[in-house]
Amino acid sequence: MTANQGFALHPGAALDITEIWEFIAKDNPLAARSVREDILDAIRKLVPFPNQGHQRTDLTSCPLRFQTVRNYLIAYAPDAKPLLVLAVLHGGRSPRVMAAILRGRK
Repeated sequence: MTANQGFALHPGAALDITEIWEFIAKDNPLAARSVREDILDAIRKLVPFPNQGHQRTDLTSCPLRFQTVRNYLIAYAPDAKPLLVLAVLHGGRSPRVMAAILRGRK
Protein backbone atom coordinates (compact mmCIF):
# COMPACT_ATOMS: atom_id res chain seq x y z
CA MET A 1 0.00 0.00 0.00
CA THR A 2 1.33 3.41 -0.86
CA ALA A 3 1.40 6.75 0.86
CA ASN A 4 -0.96 8.26 -1.72
CA GLN A 5 -3.73 6.32 0.03
CA GLY A 6 -2.89 8.18 3.22
CA PHE A 7 -1.26 5.21 4.90
CA ALA A 8 1.73 2.94 4.61
CA LEU A 9 2.11 -0.67 5.67
CA HIS A 10 5.20 -1.80 7.52
CA PRO A 11 6.56 -4.82 5.59
CA GLY A 12 5.56 -6.99 8.55
CA ALA A 13 1.99 -5.66 8.44
CA ALA A 14 1.77 -6.35 4.71
CA LEU A 15 2.93 -9.90 5.44
CA ASP A 16 0.37 -10.18 8.26
CA ILE A 17 -2.45 -9.31 5.86
CA THR A 18 -1.16 -11.75 3.24
CA GLU A 19 -0.89 -14.55 5.80
CA ILE A 20 -4.42 -13.86 7.09
CA TRP A 21 -5.71 -14.03 3.52
CA GLU A 22 -3.80 -17.25 2.76
CA PHE A 23 -5.01 -18.96 5.93
CA ILE A 24 -8.67 -18.18 5.28
CA ALA A 25 -8.44 -18.74 1.51
CA LYS A 26 -7.50 -22.39 2.01
CA ASP A 27 -11.12 -22.99 2.99
CA ASN A 28 -12.98 -20.02 1.54
CA PRO A 29 -11.39 -17.61 -0.95
CA LEU A 30 -14.43 -15.30 -0.94
CA ALA A 31 -14.33 -14.98 2.84
CA ALA A 32 -10.59 -14.32 2.67
CA ARG A 33 -11.17 -11.47 0.26
CA SER A 34 -13.91 -10.05 2.47
CA VAL A 35 -11.71 -10.13 5.58
CA ARG A 36 -8.80 -8.49 3.73
CA GLU A 37 -11.06 -5.75 2.40
CA ASP A 38 -12.55 -5.14 5.86
CA ILE A 39 -9.05 -4.74 7.29
CA LEU A 40 -7.99 -2.34 4.52
CA ASP A 41 -11.25 -0.37 4.81
CA ALA A 42 -10.70 -0.01 8.56
CA ILE A 43 -7.19 1.31 7.90
CA ARG A 44 -8.50 3.80 5.32
CA LYS A 45 -11.05 5.06 7.87
CA LEU A 46 -8.25 5.72 10.36
CA VAL A 47 -6.45 8.14 8.02
CA PRO A 48 -8.68 11.20 8.59
CA PHE A 49 -9.11 10.44 12.32
CA PRO A 50 -5.92 8.68 13.44
CA ASN A 51 -6.50 9.14 17.17
CA GLN A 52 -9.80 7.26 17.18
CA GLY A 53 -8.11 3.99 18.08
CA HIS A 54 -7.36 2.97 21.64
CA GLN A 55 -4.04 2.59 23.43
CA ARG A 56 -2.75 -0.73 24.74
CA THR A 57 -0.17 -0.02 27.41
CA ASP A 58 -0.15 -3.75 28.17
CA LEU A 59 1.38 -4.33 24.71
CA THR A 60 3.68 -1.36 24.18
CA SER A 61 4.91 1.85 25.73
CA CYS A 62 5.25 3.37 22.25
CA PRO A 63 2.63 5.94 21.21
CA LEU A 64 0.75 3.42 19.11
CA ARG A 65 -2.99 3.11 18.76
CA PHE A 66 -5.07 0.04 18.05
CA GLN A 67 -8.26 -0.53 16.11
CA THR A 68 -10.24 -3.75 16.16
CA VAL A 69 -11.79 -5.15 13.01
CA ARG A 70 -13.40 -8.58 13.07
CA ASN A 71 -11.01 -10.76 15.12
CA TYR A 72 -7.96 -8.65 14.31
CA LEU A 73 -6.12 -5.83 16.00
CA ILE A 74 -4.56 -3.18 13.77
CA ALA A 75 -1.53 -1.53 15.42
CA TYR A 76 -0.59 1.84 13.96
CA ALA A 77 1.38 5.01 14.57
CA PRO A 78 -1.20 7.83 14.53
CA ASP A 79 1.35 10.64 14.28
CA ALA A 80 3.22 9.23 11.29
CA LYS A 81 2.65 10.89 7.94
CA PRO A 82 1.42 8.90 6.18
CA LEU A 83 -0.25 6.87 8.90
CA LEU A 84 1.94 3.80 9.50
CA VAL A 85 0.39 0.39 10.15
CA LEU A 86 2.89 -1.72 12.06
CA ALA A 87 0.95 -4.94 12.49
CA VAL A 88 -2.34 -6.73 11.99
CA LEU A 89 -2.63 -9.34 14.74
CA HIS A 90 -5.25 -11.91 15.60
CA GLY A 91 -6.94 -10.80 18.80
CA GLY A 92 -6.76 -14.32 20.22
CA ARG A 93 -2.98 -14.27 20.36
CA SER A 94 -1.20 -14.10 23.65
CA PRO A 95 -0.51 -10.51 24.71
CA ARG A 96 3.13 -11.52 25.27
CA VAL A 97 3.40 -12.69 21.67
CA MET A 98 1.73 -9.51 20.39
CA ALA A 99 4.09 -7.36 22.49
CA ALA A 100 7.11 -9.25 21.13
CA ILE A 101 5.94 -8.78 17.54
CA LEU A 102 5.46 -5.05 18.10
CA ARG A 103 8.91 -4.70 19.71
CA GLY A 104 10.42 -6.14 16.55
CA ARG A 105 8.66 -3.68 14.24
CA LYS A 106 10.15 -0.29 14.85
